[in-house]
Amino acid sequence: MTLRFPPEWHPQDWIWIGFPHDAEEWPGVLEGAQEQIAAFASAVAESGQEVRLLVRDAANEARARSLVSGKVRLERRTYGDVWLRDTGPLVMIGDNGQREARRFGFNGWGGKYLMPGDREIGEELAREAGLHVVTADWILESGALDMDGTGLVATTEQCLLNPNRNPGLSRADIEARLARDLGLTRVLWLGAGLINDHTDGHVDNLARFVAPGVLALPRATGADDPNAAIYADAKAHAEAFGVSVREVPSPGRIERDGRVEPASYMNFAITSRLVVVPTFGSPHDADGVAAIASLFPDRDTVGLPADRVLAGGGGFHCASQQMPSV
Repeated sequence: MTLRFPPEWHPQDWIWIGFPHDAEEWPGVLEGAQEQIAAFASAVAESGQEVRLLVRDAANEARARSLVSGKVRLERRTYGDVWLRDTGPLVMIGDNGQREARRFGFNGWGGKYLMPGDREIGEELAREAGLHVVTADWILESGALDMDGTGLVATTEQCLLNPNRNPGLSRADIEARLARDLGLTRVLWLGAGLINDHTDGHVDNLARFVAPGVLALPRATGADDPNAAIYADAKAHAEAFGVSVREVPSPGRIERDGRVEPASYMNFAITSRLVVVPTFGSPHDADGVAAIASLFPDRDTVGLPADRVLAGGGGFHCASQQMPSV
């Protein structure tokens, strides 16, 4: 049986989303992060797609229920971080219509943030969905990859070649494993991810495929945009590789307590009927959302505040994982 990894714009049966619960991860902004994730979940559910919002305990469940649409389904689970893009199952589809889950080793983004339940939640979700699970023999997070459905994947050298993940694997070794485990036979290597990205440069904060062979990338806004050189480097790599580039205005310089934040409209979540774009109170928010909306004429696009979510290290795409339809 031949398996393929469908692109995110492939129809979805449902989407899992993690609900924030740890005050240490969101010091001083936990309630705000919960409200923003709840707004994300509600928007997707109201669009007509099933949402399965993971909650940690009874108190967490009560808080979530007070915030979300009645159309959102709550599931009590043991998990640490909410970043299900990395800890949840990656679902592939076979040529016979069968779905199968892939899991990889997980070491808390290079040993930085390893919390109880994060190594187990992906397999738990997959098995309860009735999926056969295959576990690979190396460290990988899904947010480090973005696929276009043709066997092409974009990633960053900063993350996949980082010695805190797979120190014994060369670039060629990693390419071979991407082909073996996910059917990804062509790799677009970009350089570095955004400054101060907790994940060591996940590509889903930098570059996203929006159609086969078409890659969306940020364009620097303002002379003080901290990631201007990174955006230019990514564009050069992409164009040299031969993919078409569509530029989206960046949020510009976003700081929290004097520290540059890895704010990016690229961390949008694609669902069956809706694209949800994180916004940050930047004067460029409206332009960023409009640019992304133009890339998805078959779906509605909405921008929702995500500055409190970002304070915990991620965005809407990071906090979700989809179940592709057969």
